[in-house]
Amino acid sequence: MKDYVNIGNLQIASNLYEFINLKALPESGVSSDCFWRDFESLITDLSPENQSLLAKREDIQKKVDTWHKENQKVEDSASYQAFLQGIGYLEPEVKDFNVSTQNVDDEVVTQSGPQLVVPADNARYALNAANARWGSLYDSLYGTDVINNEGGAEPGGSYNPLRGEKVIAYAKDFLDQVAPLENYSHKEAIKYTIINKGLSVTLNNGTVVGLLEPTKFEGYQGFPEEPSAILLQNNGLHVEIQIDRNHPIGQTDDAGVKDLLMESATTTIMDCEDSVAAVDAEDKVLLYGNLLGLMKGELSTSFEKNGTTVTRTLNEDRVYSSSSGEDITLRGRSLMFMRNVGHLMTTDAILDKDNQEIPEGIMDGVITSLIAKHDVIKNSQQKNSTKGSIYIVKPKMHGSEEVAFANTLFNRIEDMLGLARYTIKIGVMDEERRTTLNLKNCIHEVKERIAFINTGFLDRTGDEIHTSMEAGPMIRKKDMKGSNWLRSYETSNVTIGLETGLQGHAQIGKGMWAMPELMNAMMEQKGSQLEAGANTAWVPSPTAATLHVLHYHHIDVHSVQNKLVQQPQDFRANILEIPLANNSEWSPSDIQNEIENNAQGILGYVVRWIDFGIGCSKVPDINNIGLMEDRATLRISSQHLANWIHHGIVTKEQVLDAMKNMAKIVDKQNAGDTEYRPMSVDYENSIAFQAACELVFKGAEQPSGYTEPILHRRRAEAKAKDLVYNDKN
Repeated sequence: MKDYVNIGNLQIASNLYEFINLKALPESGVSSDCFWRDFESLITDLSPENQSLLAKREDIQKKVDTWHKENQKVEDSASYQAFLQGIGYLEPEVKDFNVSTQNVDDEVVTQSGPQLVVPADNARYALNAANARWGSLYDSLYGTDVINNEGGAEPGGSYNPLRGEKVIAYAKDFLDQVAPLENYSHKEAIKYTIINKGLSVTLNNGTVVGLLEPTKFEGYQGFPEEPSAILLQNNGLHVEIQIDRNHPIGQTDDAGVKDLLMESATTTIMDCEDSVAAVDAEDKVLLYGNLLGLMKGELSTSFEKNGTTVTRTLNEDRVYSSSSGEDITLRGRSLMFMRNVGHLMTTDAILDKDNQEIPEGIMDGVITSLIAKHDVIKNSQQKNSTKGSIYIVKPKMHGSEEVAFANTLFNRIEDMLGLARYTIKIGVMDEERRTTLNLKNCIHEVKERIAFINTGFLDRTGDEIHTSMEAGPMIRKKDMKGSNWLRSYETSNVTIGLETGLQGHAQIGKGMWAMPELMNAMMEQKGSQLEAGANTAWVPSPTAATLHVLHYHHIDVHSVQNKLVQQPQDFRANILEIPLANNSEWSPSDIQNEIENNAQGILGYVVRWIDFGIGCSKVPDINNIGLMEDRATLRISSQHLANWIHHGIVTKEQVLDAMKNMAKIVDKQNAGDTEYRPMSVDYENSIAFQAACELVFKGAEQPSGYTEPILHRRRAEAKAKDLVYNDKN
């Protein structure tokens, strides 16, 4: 039985009420009485509209399903578009406009760089991500496959000087590319000094040279004649050459260089959505508490490492001396966004006047904004936004009406918290088909507060499959990235973003590199996202951010965008090409591989979500390659299997057999975890196994193919079961 506090006509879970009243409201400038009164009014006014928008989603989907049942193949694109326009799926496009977002931080408008997404319920991960603004290039290279093992350069248990030599050579090649010396290489340097307000480099042949572009030198630490750090900038990003002749690495370097410290993750999304498993007030309070600690600069966490206790807190800013002797202060932390949940889910953390759960997205918007207000009114010495803005990423919105509703919600929140209009900036995630096709209209609805758009292959493909579930069997999952609709979607997002004036006002982002152990492949491939016009892209770890930032040094995204803005195109017809299999007569082995790949991925993720409450983790795939997974991965896999069952490519029995076989594999992959509960011991009573099956076998009927309703219900069931077990023991 949950414990509630009655305030007005609301019932608030007691732990949430205590968190807000005792921790979030004090020093916020908002009284408890006013907060709860205005919150109730907001819920009363906006919940019906929230529900109406969800009902419209369902109505539109039913009409699409009916059309596809009557028109199995889209042979006439014009008639298909006319149908979609007639039901309000395709909106009349608004006139040309430019966004006017103001008070946006430099990390969004002038800097291009990697973006981390991290679950806000894990304090250690959240702090690591916030502190990933700066990262060691030497460490990032040494510990990953970017440096090969040839010639005895394996990483090993202790430091391998042969591998170290390769790391240093790679790093100095990078310096030669982005901050070259006059006619010489940084490999020839034996001393860095500051002379006549510029960087002077003494070479091993006695020659003294400067930078080919002297303005790339910004400052230093230490003394001009013996600096401990040299600060360089390139494409708006900073590199710190760290010098210490007493350091084990510095001792081996002629110039005493021990490392290159890279400005890396310029922004981070602190996630309350897809990468967390928050199903009740207890979980939400943990999330909100970590966010409050981040915004007030008070969050800390301790853990054991190599037999000692390590305490982690937020990094301080970095201070340098300019060539003229004045202080230069650079931010020590990533600019933090907060991702709220979408419009779909409700929460029993607060019940309304009718004893009904309130929309979770409304609750997230109010409470995360209250938390971030502490940063706006400077209740922390460590600023997040230097421009006094709050950044909220809003996912899973369908079309411009839902974006307009988010704008209305943010207006009301600003009013109830005493914030200036458009203090809250919005990130609109382009991950649903109706949003993709109406993106210009969506941006128009928030043209004064838009600060971020992006593409996301996994969720967007999940919605693509679900929307056209009745149209026919889909192509294999591995073929989706080469499909015409997806390429057009990725290009259209950037084109519309630039066409509506996002350059200088907002980020245009691209999706996640999900393989944290395959960094060399990332370095070979992820630069293409910058060449496509993205000024940020998601990475799975601080190490990946430090490596990915090299792309932003080599590619001037601002110049790329300037070229692309001159090339507007309409991709709507291509985006509407449904990825149906023209020939679904795959071999039995191909079909079995597809089933097993999807089933293993679903089970590997779901078992951690349900049994451990972990919403994001590195999950080994069927080939034991670790993939950084969140709910988006689950959505595409479950929808793909649901589609193939629906169209008779596979049978439910085939999939169930594969699920059981893959459960055994997942059990083996987790055998080293003493707290893990094997699914294959008792399939019927494994809540995790049953949840995974339900996601597939009831996938076609889930709203928009979302996984949240089933996951939340099953996780709550598992938590209740654990509570009963603990009470008995």
